[in-house]
Amino acid sequence: MLEPTYQADVVVVGSGIAGLSAARRLTGAGVTTVVLEAAHTVGGRMTTEKLDGFRLDRVGQLLSTAYPELRPAAGLDGLVLRPFAPGVLLHSDGRHHRAGVSAGAGGARGALHVVRALASAPRAGAAPRRPAAVPGRQVSSPRSRTGAPLGTAIDQARLGAAFTRLAGTPVERLLSRPETTAAESLVARGLPARTVDGFLRPLLAALLCDPDLGTSSRCADLALRAFAAGRLCLPEGGAEALPELLARGLPPGTVRTGVRVTAVSTTSVTTAEHGEFRCRAVLVATDARAAARLLPGLRVPDFHPVTVVHHATDEPPRTGASLLLDADRGGPVAHTAVVSRVDPSRAPTGRTLVSSTVLGPPGAQVDTDVRLHLSRLYGMPTARWETLAVHHTADAVPAMPPPHDLRRPVRLLAGLYVCGDHRDTSTVQGALHSGRRASAAILADLGAGRSLHRADPLPTVRAA
Repeated sequence: MLEPTYQADVVVVGSGIAGLSAARRLTGAGVTTVVLEAAHTVGGRMTTEKLDGFRLDRVGQLLSTAYPELRPAAGLDGLVLRPFAPGVLLHSDGRHHRAGVSAGAGGARGALHVVRALASAPRAGAAPRRPAAVPGRQVSSPRSRTGAPLGTAIDQARLGAAFTRLAGTPVERLLSRPETTAAESLVARGLPARTVDGFLRPLLAALLCDPDLGTSSRCADLALRAFAAGRLCLPEGGAEALPELLARGLPPGTVRTGVRVTAVSTTSVTTAEHGEFRCRAVLVATDARAAARLLPGLRVPDFHPVTVVHHATDEPPRTGASLLLDADRGGPVAHTAVVSRVDPSRAPTGRTLVSSTVLGPPGAQVDTDVRLHLSRLYGMPTARWETLAVHHTADAVPAMPPPHDLRRPVRLLAGLYVCGDHRDTSTVQGALHSGRRASAAILADLGAGRSLHRADPLPTVRAA
């Protein structure tokens, strides 16, 4: 049991990655910090269920190796990122097509490869048009298909050039562009409708968790830039690996789980179990709804619901470590992958884990509908696949419609701060960056001594 009163320089409410990253920077600067978490584990929405040797993410947002906050220089040198195969695999009209963007080793000219198509599965019921593809080997599509759904070779070259320019565009320039919705900005790019509808729309829907693409065009540009400049990836061991790594980097005793915060002020935090924690500053690092309950008047955004369906099979699909999108949008699955090929630690030896994401409210028979869709996407029976879990999160990703402030204030007043993906962009990068901004604001105020309460010496923490 804790003493009823515990003094610290800063109390962080919530142990998601935004709060943990802020706490890590604060403790690194010599600021005594305590993190209070209502749940019994850290991570917030970045949790991983363990079941019979499988590791099943609850939300499973896609990460990019191009995220600055995930680089070793940002203090996450212990994080192992497992990349998908370059680009994505598109399913269209019963065939697979590779839309690949890969960082080149040959400088600017090789920074991004022009998109190439490949057909890895014949159309159902049709005679084979070419030799069977070898898994993992890229081969060209027949000329008659003109790289569908990517268009002609000229269309593909234009798309590759657009990605090359986007990867090299400074972020500040992207943020200065006129703001519309992501859907409207795609039309204005001057690319063929076939390329937009068959590739860019399903890609952006997967990156933003927004099937209608009502997201700010600036946020969409940032997502496409990260895709063009890096590789889509997953953290080794599951989504929980990131918050657990951040928590391990904190001094022992910093994180207190199972502590429910009921009220906050600039100099204290009131809890249901342990009374009042007195401090010099409070950082609310919960999800947007919980933050608004503690900070009346804080705007609560709309959310994109996400459902993740996990299946186990002994007959792995022949798509390798690719992220598979449905260009035809012929079912509920927005994207799917054999994630045990991307990260072998997510499945026991000899088993295969397939994880699929449904955007928007799930149907009444979501697992049945997903199985039927996966059968078409992978070109194989799925009736014998074992359903491991169906995770639905209604408030999975905060919506970012225009106009969207990508740098919403983290300092409400001296001594009271807020951070999270709802203050930045609705991505892992955004959550981490908002934690960085909040910790910088706190350190600046503590250093300036802006009417902040001076912390008393830390008392002894007594065990029950």
